[in-house]
Amino acid sequence: MKSKVVLIPIIIIIVSIIIMVSLFSFRTDPPKTPASPLVKIVDIQVADLQDISSEITGLGRLASALPLVLFSEVSGVVIEGSVPFQPAQYFNKGDLILKIDDRQIQLDIKSAKSDFLNALSSVLPEIKVDFPTEFQVWESYFNQCDVTKPLPPLPEPQNQKIKLFLSRFNVYKLYFTVRNLEIRLEKHYFFAPFSGSIISADSRIGSIVRNGSRLGEVINLENLEVDIPVPAEDIAWIDKGKSVGLESVELGKQWQGQIVRIGNSIDPRTQSVSVFVRLIEDTNREIFEGIYLKAHIPGKTVKNALSVPRKVLYEDNYLYCIKDGRLDYREVKIARRQTDSVIITEGIAEGDTVVAEVMQGVASGMLARPKSSLSKERSQF
Repeated sequence: MKSKVVLIPIIIIIVSIIIMVSLFSFRTDPPKTPASPLVKIVDIQVADLQDISSEITGLGRLASALPLVLFSEVSGVVIEGSVPFQPAQYFNKGDLILKIDDRQIQLDIKSAKSDFLNALSSVLPEIKVDFPTEFQVWESYFNQCDVTKPLPPLPEPQNQKIKLFLSRFNVYKLYFTVRNLEIRLEKHYFFAPFSGSIISADSRIGSIVRNGSRLGEVINLENLEVDIPVPAEDIAWIDKGKSVGLESVELGKQWQGQIVRIGNSIDPRTQSVSVFVRLIEDTNREIFEGIYLKAHIPGKTVKNALSVPRKVLYEDNYLYCIKDGRLDYREVKIARRQTDSVIITEGIAEGDTVVAEVMQGVASGMLARPKSSLSKERSQF
């Protein structure tokens, strides 16, 4: 009796399992939908081969091409000129920047001229008697001499005996004594040879200076240039005949420049060559000496080429194209690498579809479609 009680639950479990297996055998699985292949949607650039002008960029500091340090060649008291002798003072070409007290030299010149004219007047009677044809020339010269003006050049003697007369009366010696003093007088005045600005004033008005004393420093604002360090491999690409664009980020302004010279030595630290660019337009004092400028130097033209962003390159000379709806990993020849782009001359044909974005997790042969074609399809609905 006990064995029947134990067998009944077992029989029930076995029968239940058989019924469940039978029911599962009648179930049919739903049809599986085939998975659609993954298509990569990318930005593209259609190749339009044309002549492309290359460009070299660089950063340099603007400086005067002709800074001058003023030294005194005479002794005396510093006197103010036509402009205040102070740092940052602007002056025009021809302005008297400053002068050294010249009263003593003025008196020395007048005394020497007096001796010269006295000697010349003593020799004139000799010339009139012995060389009457030359007398008019020397008398006219004597009348031209003015104590308040520089001496005119001596007439060229036409006869050797006239030279002897002039030498005997010390005319030549006294003449060159006066000319020496006149040249010394010129050193008391500092006239501006160009329009510029005073950088430093080491000697103030009223101070006493000696021969060799430093007076100050001035710069030429009519001749400003930028020293642009350019990598040595880019020198061959520079087109010297074209204007150079200069810009200042701080001032938000632009200027034009011209290449005036290129260095012939390489900086061993940076492996760069100095390219000097001179401003070729009137700055109207809106630019400052010492400011850093970015230069856009025109380079040589590359024929039948394509420019693409540098970011789309892989392993330096590979990129992706779309060919027959699939990604094509293609090797190209780079003619020039620029700051943000590269110029390609081989490996791309006219009309090729170039992938214009950075690709990750893709491989050659993967299905791809341009974003532009996708947007056209959506616009039709």
